[in-house]
Amino acid sequence: MAIVLGLPKGSLQESTFALFKRAGFNVSCSSRSYYPSIDDEEIKCRLLRPQEMSRYVELGKIDAGICGYDWIYENGSDVHEICELNYSKATSNPVRWVIAVPNDSPIKTVKDLEGKRISTEAMGLVKRYLDSNGVKADVEFSWGATEVKAPELVDAIVDLTETGSSLRANNLRIVDTILTSTTRFIANKTSWQDAAKRAKLEQLKMLLTGALEAQRRVLLKCNAPEASLDAVVKAMPALHAPTVNRLNDSGWYAVESVVEERQVRDLIPALKASGATGIIELPLNKIIF
Repeated sequence: MAIVLGLPKGSLQESTFALFKRAGFNVSCSSRSYYPSIDDEEIKCRLLRPQEMSRYVELGKIDAGICGYDWIYENGSDVHEICELNYSKATSNPVRWVIAVPNDSPIKTVKDLEGKRISTEAMGLVKRYLDSNGVKADVEFSWGATEVKAPELVDAIVDLTETGSSLRANNLRIVDTILTSTTRFIANKTSWQDAAKRAKLEQLKMLLTGALEAQRRVLLKCNAPEASLDAVVKAMPALHAPTVNRLNDSGWYAVESVVEERQVRDLIPALKASGATGIIELPLNKIIF
């Protein structure tokens, strides 16, 4: 038994391969190949554009795949969502489909798009949004470089943004957000009912989500004399409780805990002030809850 797994080609490809690496799988692919190799005999990978991933999963051409919720919504695909994977091209933040216009455009709201020309790659998404707002506009498909089409070719664009930097670089401002999207791990419904395939997909879910959880946490370790132990333990946050072990040196203890990385810059001085010594910070690959 082997599952056929679709991996996203394009902007998500590099970050997806890196995620699989942290999850324990080595995935590699030459620049001209659409068949990545993976060091797991139970998985066969296919490289597909995210825009079409959910369609092939729904049709059963592949057992499972990774793509954005936006393309599942755009395609109206009937698939089983295994889990949400909070990662994207540059950050762990969701991406947004936004209406953008030139900075000096008179368009301020969706109602101002009446009769205007809009360029986008997600035509279904935009048409449903306009219909829900009672607006009629000319929506045309964009084959790429959407940001540069306004104002010379179109009045507005609907494009995907993660940080907004590309829009700002092209002198565009956001009028409205149509859809917020995150990456999803999806499966064909028939494949999900297959016990062996489901077990493998659930294993993948556990390892991938564990790798993502570890991205924002670190292992913090320190030593504490007995007189300071209570203060150090109190200062150390933990998923449940810090681990405390007696050292070979009488009167000393080792204290360790998994903490959020963003806390560390304030936590280390607090631990030091509480009497901790030998403080070290270590990265993590996976955290399984």
